[in-house]
Amino acid sequence: MLFDYFSDFMQAALTFFYNLTSIMGFPSYGTAIILLTVIIRMLLYPLTVKQVESMKAMRELGPKLKELQEKHKDNKTKQQEEIANLYKTSGVNPLAGCLPMMIQMPFLASMFYALRNFSYVSHPGFLWIKTLAGRDPLYILPVLAAITTYISSQQTMTETNAQNQLMSFAMPCVIGYMAIHFPAGLGLYWVVSNLFQIVQQRILYRKSSLSA
Repeated sequence: MLFDYFSDFMQAALTFFYNLTSIMGFPSYGTAIILLTVIIRMLLYPLTVKQVESMKAMRELGPKLKELQEKHKDNKTKQQEEIANLYKTSGVNPLAGCLPMMIQMPFLASMFYALRNFSYVSHPGFLWIKTLAGRDPLYILPVLAAITTYISSQQTMTETNAQNQLMSFAMPCVIGYMAIHFPAGLGLYWVVSNLFQIVQQRILYRKSSLSA
């Protein structure tokens, strides 16, 4: 299976970073997961840039989109044609903002399988967690995973409507539920990944605003 190769690669990478922490004098699988997560986010940085550019373009098109929706509200076919033409002439791909999340899912799935079957040599705990292969006993990581997912989704939201608002609340709940039942190491990966992405997005949005 393809995920087996990804999982083996993630396990090898995690072992490498664990050995690195051992060499530095503080062996920690938790720190190794954080380092691996940061590397993954840095590799995904070009996609994050494209996501921010797409979100900015979609927000700028917001008033025109609402105008077309109102103008052709009685003719859905015409409305879709006009909106498609607007995207085409503006050079905007409405699906581009979803690409980073889609790309990240194989990494998340691979981390899940890697951590679920991972054999910790030593130091399986991290901070309050006795073993990263088990669940977070205090549910701190699931809560942080839900909160950071919500913040990240709010940053990338291009239009505020009932459907988007529902999704912005539903997705954090799903992620939080998953983090409760999945290994704590996966929750740590998700929280660090979200935090890194939030910081990246804010920096990119700020640069975009200054250059505008």
